[in-house]
Amino acid sequence: MGPTKMKTKMKEDKKDNAKKQTEETKAKPEVKKTHSAKGKAAKADSGPTIKIEAPGATRISSSKPARLLTHYREKVIPMVMKEFEFTNTMQVPRFTKVVLNCAVNDAVANPKVLDNALEEFMSITGQKAVLTRAKKSIATFKVRKGLPVGVTVTLRRARMYEILDRMLNVALPRVRDFKGLSPKSFDGRGSYSLGIREQIIFPEVNYDRVDKIRGFTVTIGTTARKSEHARAVLAALGMPFRK
Repeated sequence: MGPTKMKTKMKEDKKDNAKKQTEETKAKPEVKKTHSAKGKAAKADSGPTIKIEAPGATRISSSKPARLLTHYREKVIPMVMKEFEFTNTMQVPRFTKVVLNCAVNDAVANPKVLDNALEEFMSITGQKAVLTRAKKSIATFKVRKGLPVGVTVTLRRARMYEILDRMLNVALPRVRDFKGLSPKSFDGRGSYSLGIREQIIFPEVNYDRVDKIRGFTVTIGTTARKSEHARAVLAALGMPFRK
């Protein structure tokens, strides 16, 4: 084979290789499209995407109200209106907020204890809690002004009704030797406070991760102007008052 034939053959081989490369590059985008189509089909088959609701919305859906809220609208309001002879539904006391507050005494010596309290409050309420700080220095208790000494969380709207529902129907029945709640713990302006001695009565708290049994207070705020009106609404809602 002469040198001229060798050159022509090499040129033909280069042309063939160039054609193969162009064909491969053209075929690659088609493969990507098929993969993307498969990915979209897989996403569609996997079900609906998880939607993060706004603060205060129910965990299931914003269009579905809390169970205790529907009970309040359908049964509690007519019952209280009939008992006190109200002429307007707006006269019936409404719930404004639920405040959970826990004072951690060990936080003065060991501030890391507050992390466990924050985690427990977050699991109970489904909302991030905040630290409460000392308003003034007390030398007897070794407390300085601005030192974090507790944890609090304020719940409104749907989450408020959810925590009340779980507390009345799940948590309080798990209290040992439960004899009912005091009907006198009203402040005269529509608010009612009760004490929880053990946080483990809420099933959301993981017992294996509890470092110490601690209690907290629950304050239920209403628009009632008289204690008897607030007591009637809470009793109709299912609050187990002591007789």
